[in-house]
Amino acid sequence: MQLTLILQIIISLILIVLVTLQSKDSSLGSGFASATQSGFHTKRGPEKMIYLATIICSVIFLILSFLNIAVWK
Repeated sequence: MQLTLILQIIISLILIVLVTLQSKDSSLGSGFASATQSGFHTKRGPEKMIYLATIICSVIFLILSFLNIAVWK
């Protein structure tokens, strides 16, 4: 019971770090960039690893959330 809450807190902190590390070019100002930049690119190397780690951590966070709801009911 307490273990799932602690794991959820740890995963949420990791998820916050991973989201902040992602694509610094996706800010609001990049929408007003010049027309020569298409905005589409392939994720490679560390960017792809961070992207996949974010997805995995978010799924784990979701599972832990549902598990905590089931346990506390």
